[in-house]
Amino acid sequence: MFLLRLLLKNAFRHKLRTMLTMVGLIVAISAFGLLRTIVDAWYAGVDGTSSTRLVTRNAISLTFPLPLSYADRLKNVTGVTGISWSNWFGGIYINERNFFPQFAVEPESYLALYPEYLLKEDQKRAFILDRQGAIAGRKLANQYGWKIGDQIPLRGTIFPGTWTFTLRGIWDGVDAKTDESQFLFHWQYLAETMRKRFSKGADYVGVYVVRINEPDNAPVISERIDAQFKNSLAETLTETEKAFQLGFVSMSEAILVAVNAVSIVIVVIIMAVMANTMSMTARERLAEYATLKALGFSPGFVVKLLFGESLVIALLGGGLGVLITLPIAHAFAKAVGTLFPVFHVSETTMLLQILASAVVGIVAAAWPAWKMSRIDIVNGLRHVA
Repeated sequence: MFLLRLLLKNAFRHKLRTMLTMVGLIVAISAFGLLRTIVDAWYAGVDGTSSTRLVTRNAISLTFPLPLSYADRLKNVTGVTGISWSNWFGGIYINERNFFPQFAVEPESYLALYPEYLLKEDQKRAFILDRQGAIAGRKLANQYGWKIGDQIPLRGTIFPGTWTFTLRGIWDGVDAKTDESQFLFHWQYLAETMRKRFSKGADYVGVYVVRINEPDNAPVISERIDAQFKNSLAETLTETEKAFQLGFVSMSEAILVAVNAVSIVIVVIIMAVMANTMSMTARERLAEYATLKALGFSPGFVVKLLFGESLVIALLGGGLGVLITLPIAHAFAKAVGTLFPVFHVSETTMLLQILASAVVGIVAAAWPAWKMSRIDIVNGLRHVA
């Protein structure tokens, strides 16, 4: 207790300098935490995938559809226990800034494949029975203030025209990793409307979602599926849901590397600032440390004082930085809307922030502590602070 009081007194002996150093730490650690959270959010779709789901798409590209007739053949593949399908819609709600994922799905089979979407039974029935019905995730509904029964118009970009849906349900995620920013409606409604308007392009789907019996058999089952459609007009590529999501993440790999690099640079910069603070502290107290050694205190005690003082400042600043990260992340998530479906500061990120603070404190004190432990008593006593 005595040592802690001594460290606190020493740390705040020069209040202005200590406070400015802590402000720098708070900014650096909170920025580090926010950048790490952005990286985590980029991978959130990957973390929320299921090992029992595969995704089958056109082998050429996602922009090329697959025939609806593939559904029956997929059901007969050994190891497949369920299938569904979806189309990316890409509509605009009110204006271009309101971006969120919209999918035309086969309601019953699709919801059966996604048990992490917690939808009340009465809302589920209402959605299935209403051809123009739709459901949305809780985050998306909250963002736009939607309520059950609201009419939601979407202006089509891929599928021309204005499409109006009635919100029949709002689902909650089973945990924090579940995407609550999607909008789902009936694939059959899309197909029927396209058939009436254009007389073609109705019996095609974007991707098939396949449920399998054993996750360990995913590679074998994927090969079986793709072999079914080998040399056809629309060959398939089947991969795990995780691999499918990683394909999108890999498109932004350069950005993620840059964000990670910036987060590390921020910590290195504040480490240099902290080292300068501790070096100034050590120089000012040269005579005090020499006196301690003259009184019989070991060099190790002097080292403990410097490391302790540095850690006190670093951990106080880092702790405040962690606390400030939470409201900053909340404000950031609100500002970007559905760009990051899952955005929250994880326990791992907070631990990394505290660890980074501790590393800054230790490294910053290393050089001055080593110098002060080797100080000559006579020369130190001659020093005038």
